[in-house]
Amino acid sequence: MRPTSDLPPHAATWSAHDGLPLLRTLATALIGLEAITGLDGFCLPYPAEAQRALNRTVLTCLLQGAEPPTSIPELLHWCRYRPVSDWPIDLPADAVGSKDLLLDPDSGRPTELCHEWADRAADSAVHQRDREIIRTALRLCRECGEEDAYTEFRRLLVNRPVLTSVGFFEVTNDHVLDPVRELIRRIYLPVPASHLRAGAYATCARCLTLLLPVQDGSWWCERDHCRRQGPSPVGDLWPADDVGELLQLERPLRQFVTGPGRAETDLEQALTGLGLRVRMWPGFDAYDLHVTFPDGRVWAVDVKDWTHPAFLGRTARPVPPEPPYDEAFWVVPGYRVDDRPDYLDVYRRHRPASALGLPLLTDADLIDRAAARLRGAPVGGTRA
Repeated sequence: MRPTSDLPPHAATWSAHDGLPLLRTLATALIGLEAITGLDGFCLPYPAEAQRALNRTVLTCLLQGAEPPTSIPELLHWCRYRPVSDWPIDLPADAVGSKDLLLDPDSGRPTELCHEWADRAADSAVHQRDREIIRTALRLCRECGEEDAYTEFRRLLVNRPVLTSVGFFEVTNDHVLDPVRELIRRIYLPVPASHLRAGAYATCARCLTLLLPVQDGSWWCERDHCRRQGPSPVGDLWPADDVGELLQLERPLRQFVTGPGRAETDLEQALTGLGLRVRMWPGFDAYDLHVTFPDGRVWAVDVKDWTHPAFLGRTARPVPPEPPYDEAFWVVPGYRVDDRPDYLDVYRRHRPASALGLPLLTDADLIDRAAARLRGAPVGGTRA
């Protein structure tokens, strides 16, 4: 865990607020409830983590002199329709945005922010499932000296978060992926029947993850970015009788690898379209994009598609020096900043001194900088 003294004063005071452990407890309970019951079919006795979350919420409200939720269903209603900023709990500045919800109001599923509170708030990478899987893949590919195997593994997680039985057979028999074959078998899990509508599964044409049928006849996508673009477009439609067992990546990988990976590959295409040479995940994933300009100058880029800017700021660290580069950036998809206009400022306030002023730009800012450099135009000051 990063020493508290390394964090800016604004960020170091987080530990003094009682509402932060409560949010982590709530987020963990909601994700556990979804996994066990789907959040809409649970019955007494309630799972222990859900009851603990209710008890702690009630106690916190009573200490604040506020009316608490009286049951698990009422607590879920709060999570679904009441912004966390409006809860009577003690939270520091930057902990939540004005519209942040723990459950999506349309589907009732945990939001991306909820997953980040459960998986990212503890500051320790030891508890982050997605990093555990990526570290394992890196180790296996390094032991075999197969950097191409790791690159293809990452592209698999980005481009094929859902696999039919036939697709799974093809992937697990691809010799390029030999070093990570058994790992792939562990991280693709059977899709629950809740994703079926009229006997068929549907994927999102934008982000490639499975869609969830909603009672009003529409489809719901788990990615914030897709929902903000309008109704989810159906991509592949797979009748269950035809595809056999359908498999999807486990949720932490869809959240923290597939989602950001789409932003990474979109940025790759945009920079390649400018005529730049781009290597993805170079040096066994030292960073995301190694961008080479015609004059030989190199940029290193790490893409961070996170909902919560304070979590992102607290993890900021210098980009690894190998493979060598001349400038380094962290990049966030522009829609995150559109959703939360203070995103870059919050990141900066929580960035530790050890990050050495690591700049954070939107993807559009980075593309504009690259285009300006190719034209020979002066590049403006770094947005940090």
